[in-house]
Amino acid sequence: MNTQDFPTKAELKQKHENNKLEKRLLRETGRAIADFNMIEDGDKVMVCLSGGKDSYGLLDILLKLKARAPIHFDIVAVNLDQKQPGFPADVLPNYLESIGVDYHIETQDTYSIVTRVIPEGKTYCSLCSRLRRGILYRVAEQLGATKIALGHHRDDILATFFLNLFYGGRLKAMPPKLQSDNGKHIVIRPLSYVAEKDLIAYAKLRNFPIIPCNLCGSQENLKRQEANRMIAEWDKKYPGRTWNVFGALNTVVPSHLMDRNLFDFANLAITGEADPEGDTAFDAQDFSPAPEAVRFGDTDTEPTASVQPMPKVIPIQRQ
Repeated sequence: MNTQDFPTKAELKQKHENNKLEKRLLRETGRAIADFNMIEDGDKVMVCLSGGKDSYGLLDILLKLKARAPIHFDIVAVNLDQKQPGFPADVLPNYLESIGVDYHIETQDTYSIVTRVIPEGKTYCSLCSRLRRGILYRVAEQLGATKIALGHHRDDILATFFLNLFYGGRLKAMPPKLQSDNGKHIVIRPLSYVAEKDLIAYAKLRNFPIIPCNLCGSQENLKRQEANRMIAEWDKKYPGRTWNVFGALNTVVPSHLMDRNLFDFANLAITGEADPEGDTAFDAQDFSPAPEAVRFGDTDTEPTASVQPMPKVIPIQRQ
């Protein structure tokens, strides 16, 4: 037998890394779905597919989880063709037909509206997202979708948090699950626990037919991109820092902040009982995580603790 028939050491190592990557993506997506009760028995999940790495990854992972879930739910992929010049309209239908998933292409010329209304040099994102959101809500109602799944990941959530902190003066991020602003839909973000670098690697592994955005994606001087660069730099220089910030979004202590709507400071009174969340101003600061805190970013081993999953949701798949 020819020695070339055997995989090389490098090939075996790469295969091992690829398997770890897929398991990690399935585990963290399943964990987020369970933690926030995103998908329930009988749901019809509308996956918003843009042609970018994140939405391709979301669809691929949800299809894999669907195949092994003990509950039944349907998936329909939806793309909004915004009539951007040069958009390859055949790419997504060809791909979706090749994998055998139900899909719908909605064609609306939002590109002309955005470029007409927004002055040259200004960012299109705000108006574009409002138009896109309204159209997708309407399509979800027409298709009978009970959940709308978006491809936002951990880095998107962190970038939104920092943008609100630095420029908006508020502690606000991007929730994994929320009610739509028109009150008619539940929007979910199953990739909330997934780092962007893993989605980049997975897109290369799966060879998704990526369609670049030549509208907002071409505007380089956006504050969000500045936040993304900061997150990427932290990941390189200070491993674990971004995961600690992300974990903090899941471990909030309202009594130690200053929001009077979250904590009733005005009527705070002595109870005579010990309070573990009471003032520790005279103690040395302890920055170790609380025992009950959810651990994030431990990519190759099981989390040390986790929120208990809700019933009738996709369980985390162990392999």
